[in-house]
Amino acid sequence: MAKTTTAKKLEDNATTFANDVKNYTHQIWLAGLGAYAKAGKEGADYFKKLVAEGEEVEKKGKEIVENQVEAANSRIESFKEKVQEKTGGRFNKVEEVFDERVASTLGRIGIPSKKDIDQLSAKLDDLSAALKSLQSK
Repeated sequence: MAKTTTAKKLEDNATTFANDVKNYTHQIWLAGLGAYAKAGKEGADYFKKLVAEGEEVEKKGKEIVENQVEAANSRIESFKEKVQEKTGGRFNKVEEVFDERVASTLGRIGIPSKKDIDQLSAKLDDLSAALKSLQSK
């Protein structure tokens, strides 16, 4: 009987060991699932925080750019005003003289002006309307 009792004890020890390994393996599995769930939740929260911070940086960046553009436009307007004051409106007169001379030169070489083209276009519209009215009769 001594053999039977020793065999029984070994069998009981093996069963206990197998159950312990099974329980420990199950706990490891559960710990892994818990870590995965926690990482997923915290990862989503972290992502949301990053998005919020990115929005703040973008907003501040837009404000900085708008302020710089506004300052540059202000300097440009100031410069334009100073040029107008110093030239006393002569710049506009120079521009008008230039336009007149260019138009005169174009006319001499046979290129019609915008006014000539507009008049011709109006005459074509009148002729087209007259042709349509003749065709419909």
